[in-house]
Amino acid sequence: MIKETVAQTRVRMGKALEDLRHALAGVRTGRASAALFEHVKVDYYGTPTPLNQVATLGVPEPTLVTIQPWDPTLLPVIDKAIRASDLGLNPANDGKLLRVPIPPLTEERRKELVKHLHKLLEDHRTGIRNIRRDANEELKKLMKEKKISEDDEKRGLEEIQKLTDEFSGKLDGQGKAKEKEILEIR
Repeated sequence: MIKETVAQTRVRMGKALEDLRHALAGVRTGRASAALFEHVKVDYYGTPTPLNQVATLGVPEPTLVTIQPWDPTLLPVIDKAIRASDLGLNPANDGKLLRVPIPPLTEERRKELVKHLHKLLEDHRTGIRNIRRDANEELKKLMKEKKISEDDEKRGLEEIQKLTDEFSGKLDGQGKAKEKEILEIR
């Protein structure tokens, strides 16, 4: 039963780590990336649709993203969606293709992005701690129901804490790498 609880906890913490990876991909750095546009939704015939489901995104240069919609009538809609997003980008429409230049980040914008990054990290750390709390409560419940002994509970709690430390370290490592990438001036 303890192994089962620990395994479930590991899976849930792994999902939290994967969610952070996904969130970090959308945080802008000075380099062009198609992942920047993952959260941009386009009004596709009345339905908010992710940009990557209505267009092909390409990165021909480190400072340029090209967006070619499958339906050319969507160009103005995509343009509007990108301008309305919090990315601060201005696409250029040539009638067939949107070119989105990625300008270098200002010092002020870098600091804002680092603050946003720290908020993301703290949210995910809180998630990890909540998962730990749930697992600890599960172990305590098992002990109260006399399904495990006090020693087993103590070992289980220690294992859960080791998992928490391991995943918190991984979160911090990803955060530090992303912060370095944001602050790096090319």
